[in-house]
Amino acid sequence: MSLRAYQQATARAESPREAEYRLFGQVTRALMSAADADPTDARTRVDALDWNRRLWSTLGSDCADPKNGLPAPLRASIISLSIWVDKHTSAVIRREEEIEPLIDVNRMIMQGLGGEG
Repeated sequence: MSLRAYQQATARAESPREAEYRLFGQVTRALMSAADADPTDARTRVDALDWNRRLWSTLGSDCADPKNGLPAPLRASIISLSIWVDKHTSAVIRREEEIEPLIDVNRMIMQGLGGEG
């Protein structure tokens, strides 16, 4: 089986929850690598932070849509987290805050998505 065929089969077999878990795992690993990177490696840091911010921005926008099927309190919590991630990310880029709280939030979301929560 070719790699492309395998990826397509995996995508079809993956539930939305599993896809979200996988995406959070990829973004969180990028943040962890950025946290461990040489302080002069701004590119690794900014790329990971931007990817995480875009993920959360997408989640926040999706939850702001009245057609979203999640319960309103959960949608509101996700929107609040999205706003916090945006603000905290800006502070991390300015070196006013650390990256670890972003990693911690993502890990908590992954626990919920994985049913470990």
